Amino acid sequence: MTRRPPLVLCHYEGLELFDHRALDALDEVGEVLDPEPLPHWLDPRAAELLARAEVIVGHWGCGPIDADVVAMAPNLKLFAYAAGTVKGSVTAATWEAGITVTSGANANALPVADYTLAMILLANKDVLFARDKMRDSSIGRQLGDWQVGNWDKTIGLVSASLVGRAVIELLRPFPQFEVLVYDPYLDDAEAGALGVHKAELDKLCARSDIVSIHAPLLPATTGLVGAEQLAAMKTGTTLINTARGPVVDHGALLAELEAGRLYAILDVTDPEPLPDDHRLLQLPTAYVTPHVAGSQGSEYGRMVDFVVEEVRRYAAGEPALNEVTEAQLERTA
Repeated sequence: MTRRPPLVLCHYEGLELFDHRALDALDEVGEVLDPEPLPHWLDPRAAELLARAEVIVGHWGCGPIDADVVAMAPNLKLFAYAAGTVKGSVTAATWEAGITVTSGANANALPVADYTLAMILLANKDVLFARDKMRDSSIGRQLGDWQVGNWDKTIGLVSASLVGRAVIELLRPFPQFEVLVYDPYLDDAEAGALGVHKAELDKLCARSDIVSIHAPLLPATTGLVGAEQLAAMKTGTTLINTARGPVVDHGALLAELEAGRLYAILDVTDPEPLPDDHRLLQLPTAYVTPHVAGSQGSEYGRMVDFVVEEVRRYAAGEPALNEVTEAQLERTA
């Protein structure tokens, strides 16, 4: 029988992530030392639990694995994060201690890709604007040569990230779409294997009917889609952003939307959340949702299943599904 490494849960207090089913699944692959998660490392239970723990299963709100935590957890070998980015939870001390780090970003990418596909199809049919037009016949926008429909359209994806690649997979049943991808780390052979065409960013913006942002927020990607790229987009193009708000220059975007030349679907904004009186919330050319594309409700179950599998693989001595290395953090979310 595969051994069950002792594990500790850590996430925001009140986050209902690990229900009885999830706890039972975790307890099959590891010994859950306490079903009540630690909300922070100053919890009175922390010292005793961490002294025994070989695995920390974290989620939103899990504090950083710093030198103090490493000292309290001398047996810690795996930090399995059930959510996306681990940047707020790992430190130099994590890597120095040789702790394996895994992320549930693969699982969280899937609902974001679902949202993106839905919005691509709705935007091509002009459903969102048409709904608003029925409510207020006076509103308008420019369309140029753009035509309604999900036929013979070009979809531009900014980054072949985890989400970008999940979107590519979801677009496979739609051969009528040409898919362009801008990603400086994507080579020609990999693009070919994915069934997409590489394109420089300005060319992608100029050719696409839909431009969907999937780049991580890094110093190099802040303002990546700015006034020049937005101006290059054809009149009637829709910009979708499910990544991070600052990847797009919101001042330049607002000018294009107020002119009625572009349409935007924004699940992330800059700032986030927007003030109640922000112009983006009032424009008929902007469809704003409150950062809902990622995992919610029943979708937490997918992330739980993912982290259970990571713990099982660790206990069995198998490779991780999604290990995160220190070097990867420089160019990932």
